[in-house]
Amino acid sequence: MRILFLGAGALGGYYGARLIQGGAAEVAFLVRPRRQAQLEKDGLVVKSVLGDFALPVKTVSAEAPGKDWDAIFLSCKAYDLASAIDAIRPAMGPGTAILPVLNGFSHLDTLREAFGEKAVLGGLAKIAATMTPEGHIRHMAPPADLIFGEIAGGMSPRVEALAAAWQPAPHIKTTASDNIIGEMWAKIVMLGSLAALTVMMRANIGQMIRAGGQEIVLRMFRLSAAIAAANGHPVSDEALAGMERNFTNPKSTSTASMFRDLQAGGAIEADHIIGYLAEAGRKAGLDVTLLDAALVNAKSYEVQRTEAAA
Repeated sequence: MRILFLGAGALGGYYGARLIQGGAAEVAFLVRPRRQAQLEKDGLVVKSVLGDFALPVKTVSAEAPGKDWDAIFLSCKAYDLASAIDAIRPAMGPGTAILPVLNGFSHLDTLREAFGEKAVLGGLAKIAATMTPEGHIRHMAPPADLIFGEIAGGMSPRVEALAAAWQPAPHIKTTASDNIIGEMWAKIVMLGSLAALTVMMRANIGQMIRAGGQEIVLRMFRLSAAIAAANGHPVSDEALAGMERNFTNPKSTSTASMFRDLQAGGAIEADHIIGYLAEAGRKAGLDVTLLDAALVNAKSYEVQRTEAAA
C-alpha cells in the first residue's frame, strides 16, 4: 500500500515513522523545501517516551508529489485546510482515499466538496506529541491510537487494507471502525470540553479544581456529552466514566493542544472545535452559554493576535 503524508509534523511525522518501522507500506512525505532539506540531512527524528529513533525517509515536493497514492494522511490544523487541499490535489488519483485526523467535523464537508463523497474517510488520532524548534517530533506519553473508517459506517476493503498496513507498526493501536462518526463525537466531547475549559481559564484541569472550579468543569463536560447525545451519538457510559475521572482529578495536568498553541502565541481552532460544539448544542435546543463564553474568550485572543500583527 502506498501512503502519502502531507507534512512531517507532530502527528503525520509520528504515525508515518511508525508505519515505516512496520514495513507494510510505501511511505512518503509531501513537504516544503526547508523541511525537505532538513529531513534529507538528519532523517525524521522522533524523541519518544518509548525510545528515541531517527529514520531516513522519502520526501516529495508540491511540484512532483507522485500520483495514484492509495491514501493521503491529512493532519493539518483546520485553519490550514484550504492550502492543504491545494497541496494534495495533484497527488490524487481516482482511487485515492483521504484520511483526515483533524479535530471536529466541518473539515469533512470541505474535503468532500473538493474531492467527492467517496474519496474521504473519517479518522481521529489520540496522541500527545509536538514539534520541537529543531524539527524533531516529541512524543510525550502513550497512547498513540489511530482510528478510522467509512463516514457512512460499516466496513470496506480500503479501510481493512489501511488497518492491515498499520498493524505491524510498533507502539500504535490502530482500529478500523464501523462507526467512525460516533468515535469522532466521543473525542470531541473530551477534547471540546478540555479546549473550552483550558483556553477560558488559562489553566490545566487540576489547577481549576484546586481553585474551586469543580462545578464549572463538570458542567462543561456534561454539556458536551449532552450535545453529542442530542445529535444522535451518545457516548457510552464506560467512556464517559473514564473521561469524568480526569475532569474530577485535582492532580490532573491535562490541557488541550489549543491551549498550548495559545500559550505559544500561535493560531488556534476556536470555531472548528468550540464553535462547532456550541452551534450543535444550540440547534439541539440546549443552553450553551458556557460554551459561548469560552468561544468569545478564544476569539478575543484571535482578535488580539491579529491586531498585534497588523
